[in-house]
Amino acid sequence: MQSSLLRYATPFITGLFLVSLISGIALFFHIGPSGFHGMHEWLSIVLILPFVLHIWKNWRPMTTYFKRASFAIAMVVSLVAAAVFLVPSEGESGRPPAFALSTLILGGSLSEVAAVIDVTPADLTEALESAGFTVGAPDERLSTIAANSGKPDMQIMAALVSLGE
Repeated sequence: MQSSLLRYATPFITGLFLVSLISGIALFFHIGPSGFHGMHEWLSIVLILPFVLHIWKNWRPMTTYFKRASFAIAMVVSLVAAAVFLVPSEGESGRPPAFALSTLILGGSLSEVAAVIDVTPADLTEALESAGFTVGAPDERLSTIAANSGKPDMQIMAALVSLGE
């Protein structure tokens, strides 16, 4: 069993890396089906197992890399490159802008959000109620409406998006 796993470590690393490479490029350029996002995330997680097996199988040769400056330099450069994406830009909270906007909208009252999406509060109330939400008052926050209706925030966001379609 152990030799079978080790025999497939490198081929699986190659195959899963290619899947990750192609889906990552597609995500970067915003092309391809929406399934690329989940594929990229999940199969990158699956890639961990063959990677660990590959390191285990090749541990002795790998230790020679640890002694070289090129290995240390590559690790430091990789960490710095990753850290660049974690440092928030000026005026950013570090979260993607779409998530920040969603939080703002969910914190807005039904009347405020209706004005933003260019519908009347009555039309928004009707749309939310037909989607299964219980609306109390026009000054109630959308996140409160979702919580009081026992529904996730994403469901109320979906109802809002359907108004624009």
